[in-house]
Order: sequence, then structure tokens, then C-alpha cells
Amino acid sequence: MEESGKYDAPKPWKPSLTADVILIAVNEHGQRDVLLIRRKNPPFQGSWAFPGGFLDQGETTRQCAVREMKEETGVTIAEDQLHLLLVADDPRRDPRARVISIVYVAGGRKSDYTPRPGDDAFDVGWFPLDRPPALAFDHPRILEKAKEQFGDVL
Repeated sequence: MEESGKYDAPKPWKPSLTADVILIAVNEHGQRDVLLIRRKNPPFQGSWAFPGGFLDQGETTRQCAVREMKEETGVTIAEDQLHLLLVADDPRRDPRARVISIVYVAGGRKSDYTPRPGDDAFDVGWFPLDRPPALAFDHPRILEKAKEQFGDVL
């Protein structure tokens, strides 16, 4: 602090912020499936991942999650369907830059949704919650947390 009483604040460092959605739905056999997208772009191009993406200026993370779900899968969910799972903040989770993700879980009946690929996804698909394909980023660890917390609730 200078003698004048002014604080010389350092220039803040700003990580990127994203929101991801894990949509768990009960299928016609009473089993739980998870909706995933196949990434169109690097990193992890061609890999399966949760729908999600970068926060736009002026929107909340819930609004971002709803928007990204619609853009990437064509599925409309409401903000009040989203349950906060965790903040994914491992500095190594994204090879592009420091990206912190707010991860939400939503649930429903699979028959209520008709996903289609869009935006950053070149494919979209339902997979058994207990047997998903190989996942991008830190999504395998995050999916395990979702199953622990919400697997029997949604």
C-alpha cells in the first residue's frame, strides 16, 4: 500500500468459465441412460462428452447450461431441472487453457427427449449410465460423482 492510501491492485488473472449438463433419463426398461455429445472440435475431437460450453457475458451458469444443452443436443431443459453437482477446477482438466466448469445434473424420462446433434456436436447419443463410452476431459470422474450423488434420485 502506498502512503496516499491507494491500493495498487494487481491485474486480475481470469480463467474461462463453462457450464456442463449431465442429463440422466429413465429408459423404457426402467434403466438409467446418460445423454452425451460427440465433440466436433478439438480438444478431444471425436470423443464423447457432456453437453456444455463457455459462459456468455450477462448470463448465469444455469442459463448457460440450458443454452448449451439446446444448442448441442436440441433438448430443452428448464433451469429449475438443474441440480448443482460440483465445480470442476483441476488446473489440468482442459489442455487449451484454465477452464473451470460448473456441472449440473438433470433428470427425466428418455421418451420426453428427442436429441439431435447441433452446434459443437457432430453426434449425440444415449448410453447406459453404468457403461458409458470413453469420455473426454475429466468427465469420467465427474460422471462417477453424479452417479454417487444422483444415480438413484433422478
